[in-house]
This record gives sequence, structure tokens and C-alpha cells, in this order.
Amino acid sequence: MAGLTDISTPVEQFARLNLNPRFVFITENEVNGLAFPPVSDAMVVFGFGYGLDVLAPVEWLHRSRLVYWGDIDTHGFAILARLRAYFPEVESILMDETTLLAHRHLWVDEKQPVLGKLQRLTDAESRLFDDLKGNRFGDRVRLEQERISYSSLLTALHDQMF
Repeated sequence: MAGLTDISTPVEQFARLNLNPRFVFITENEVNGLAFPPVSDAMVVFGFGYGLDVLAPVEWLHRSRLVYWGDIDTHGFAILARLRAYFPEVESILMDETTLLAHRHLWVDEKQPVLGKLQRLTDAESRLFDDLKGNRFGDRVRLEQERISYSSLLTALHDQMF
């Protein structure tokens, strides 16, 4: 955005900015945020995990197309549901069964899964959350977002933007 490749600012100052990017990508993981490919008229916000509540007062985010990318595990979906409490229009990317199954060889164990019911997920997201919670694919399956192939990200971005 505006030729910047990396900037860190207190959330209070971030909220006061008057930006209007077409896309704002929110990633759970700092590594993915820093390695995110350049996208025209977009910015990437990263590294909050469950702390993304700090984005709630950032009113100008509602003017952009918000896209969240988190781990494919019960916590990733819990964070997405929490984000939608503030930004109901947020979409998810690479948090689907196809991505999960394509990266089966990179699965790890989720130590303490979320076992409750989540609100504000799409039908497909809810089904996958329930499948993970119910161990349909195996015991406590987790696919960390940084393990997803870069080519999968590029394909998903292309599909998301057009």
C-alpha cells in the first residue's frame, strides 16, 4: 500500500489512518504476513491470533474487502468467527477441506481443540470445523497456514480476486 512493504504502528494510530485499499488480507501468522505476495491495491495485517479484537475500532476496514487466512484447525475457525463479530463481511481463504486434504502430509496435532459451537461461520466452514472437532480426518488434525504451499496461495488469491 502506497509503496510500503512493512510498517508497524500502534493500533490507535492505525485506526486513525484514512486508507481505502481494495483488499485487506488478515493472516493469523507473522511469517505468512511477511511472505505474502504483492497484491495490487491491498494490504496485509498479521500476527494477532485471538488478539484481533484490537481491529474492532478500525472503521475504515469496513470499506475494503476483508479476507482472513488462518490455520485449518478448530482455533483457526474460532478466530475467524470472532473476527466476524466485528466484520461480518470477512471472507476466508485456504480454510477449506480441499486445501486440508491436499496438504495431508503436513498435518500436525492440535494440542487443545476448541470443542464448543461457533457462530458466524459459513455452512462449509461449519462443516469443516465440526469434522475437525469430531476427528473425521484423524485425531486432532491441524494444518498450520505456514505449511500450505505458496502455489496454493497464489492460486487462491487469483481465484479470490477475479
